[in-house]
Amino acid sequence: MQLYPSLITDALNTVRYPGNGKTLIEAGMVEDDIRIDGDSVSFSLIFDKPTDPFIKSMKRAAETAIHTYISPDVKVTVNVVSHQPAPLKPTPVLPGVKNIIGVSSGKGGVGKSTVASNLAVALAAEGYKVGLLDADIFGPSMPKMFGIEDEQLYIHDVDGRQLIIPVERYGVKLLSIGFVVDKEKAVLWRGSMASNALKQLITDADWGELDYFVIDMPPGTSDIHLTLVQTLPITGVVVVTTPQEVALADARKGIAMFKEDKVNVPILGLVENMAYFTPAEHPDERYYIFGKEGGIRLAEKLGVRLLAQIPLVASIADCGDAGKPVALTEGITAHAFAHLAHEVIDAVAERNRELPPTQKVELKH
Repeated sequence: MQLYPSLITDALNTVRYPGNGKTLIEAGMVEDDIRIDGDSVSFSLIFDKPTDPFIKSMKRAAETAIHTYISPDVKVTVNVVSHQPAPLKPTPVLPGVKNIIGVSSGKGGVGKSTVASNLAVALAAEGYKVGLLDADIFGPSMPKMFGIEDEQLYIHDVDGRQLIIPVERYGVKLLSIGFVVDKEKAVLWRGSMASNALKQLITDADWGELDYFVIDMPPGTSDIHLTLVQTLPITGVVVVTTPQEVALADARKGIAMFKEDKVNVPILGLVENMAYFTPAEHPDERYYIFGKEGGIRLAEKLGVRLLAQIPLVASIADCGDAGKPVALTEGITAHAFAHLAHEVIDAVAERNRELPPTQKVELKH
């Protein structure tokens, strides 16, 4: 028995595809890869989708047609290919950003924004490219802390898109809702308005290439936190607390929120702010005004890193009010923030080695 490609196509031209009533040849469903080796033949059938419900029946029908119209002794191998294009990978929101670090706290008044601003400055001082987003929509403080309250925002064209240009100060690219609202008035926005404004600062800004993108989150848990984890794949979160029991209890809730299955953002570690008071004239003395080592105990209990203990020093507030973060100065507080930056760098590196990339939260209705 001599086999020819035309014999194979003639046989396959008797098989009709139920989806459109055409024969396999008429429908162009036979790939141009017919191979004949003695009494063996192989070829491929083309389907639009790999989930086509007629795949199995068409393979059997093609094999039966060859056995019927040519010979039952022919050994038939029918392959299946799909020419459906591969799904496009979603474009990252911030393709030039390597690590996104949220700075959070369970309650207000624990110095979260102070930690976020000084962490950003300390990372920049180490030579890294750093961005800082003030996502504390209802209490933006970064413009004050960086001495740029009256700064004007500008827009430029990037590949056909009009993007906001972040303000640069102390080596940090910075955006805050405080730049676009009246600093003398309260921000009275519904949740959706605040979320949309925040998304615009993230997606419609020219952040460029960054090693670390630090986000100063609002205190507590809110719609803004949900917006952030839905918009960005956050690498990890730094949680700020004071040694007080009431602050520690709220810190636990904040950590629980990020560890929740649907959110699943890694905790990089805990920062104990206002850990102790040291008088400037007696740098070796420590007074535990708000409690002693509560952050250490909480970190041990929850199995997270204690990234740093930041002392209570008047110069922290003074520098913030003057628009120059204390991390830019000399002294024990500046050293504490430099230590925090090193610990965060190590924690991020360890997290990236041991865990897969964080995924954005997808809401299912």
